[in-house]
Amino acid sequence: MSFNEGASLDTSQVTGGGGGRSGAAIGGGAGGIILLILGLIFGQNLTGSSNPFDTGQVTGGGTESTATFDQCKTGADANRDDVCRIIGTVNSVQAYWTDALPADVQRQYQEAKTVIFSGQTQSACGTASGATGPFYCPADQRVYIDASFFDELTSKFGADDGALAQEYVVAHEYGHHVENILGILAKGQDGKSGPLSGGVRIELMADCMAGVWANHAANTKDDNGVTLLKPLTEDDIKSALSAAAAVGDDHIQGTLGGGNINQESWTHGSSESRQKWFLTGYKSGNVNTCDTFATNDL
Repeated sequence: MSFNEGASLDTSQVTGGGGGRSGAAIGGGAGGIILLILGLIFGQNLTGSSNPFDTGQVTGGGTESTATFDQCKTGADANRDDVCRIIGTVNSVQAYWTDALPADVQRQYQEAKTVIFSGQTQSACGTASGATGPFYCPADQRVYIDASFFDELTSKFGADDGALAQEYVVAHEYGHHVENILGILAKGQDGKSGPLSGGVRIELMADCMAGVWANHAANTKDDNGVTLLKPLTEDDIKSALSAAAAVGDDHIQGTLGGGNINQESWTHGSSESRQKWFLTGYKSGNVNTCDTFATNDL
């Protein structure tokens, strides 16, 4: 999905990160790395906090840089630069939810910053690095993204290199923020795994919320009233679906885990399920269709 070239980007919704000291490793060896990928890509990094859902006990989090993102001023910049595309997507997603939540579920949206980092940084949920992939930390209510992940999304996981594949990643993480606002996110911590677990339901719900945003994205506007994004095309939707398929548990296990697919270890859902729920949100355009806890037909 392309940005309108004359739209203005609001860089105050993001911050830089970097310089964090290395934290304790999670797991070990090739198997541990694969489990780390399975647990954190498009999910919540919950390490380093005994109760990450109790946001009142944690403030701040992370080592912020003085990055100003001066190269990101307009939609034209977002069309040519991955970092600027993250910023533009954050602007659009937050503009949508600011209006949609009060209208749909009578709950006020609270803005959340995205930390764009390179290498690694600190969050209130532990050390963020390129190995963990994008995630939302409920303890400090921030999204963490290393922009280099988008290269891996294509080269390692097999998504195409379309803009909506990248924008879907950002919108998914903000879906977790919406879940947190609604008091739903904690339901994912049921101590279970597998295709019907709470964690999978939370992930699929965030996929659906990303689809809801995509439905309305071409109506979101910058602070000057200029529309941020152009209308979606069929190629845009195919791009988002390629990303959803690329991060399905079965696809990751099959391509990175030696080909052995074990549904009982799933934490995010199959490729088919992730595509299904993105389309559910996209076709309806309403967050009320995203209740993955109300059905076992995931």
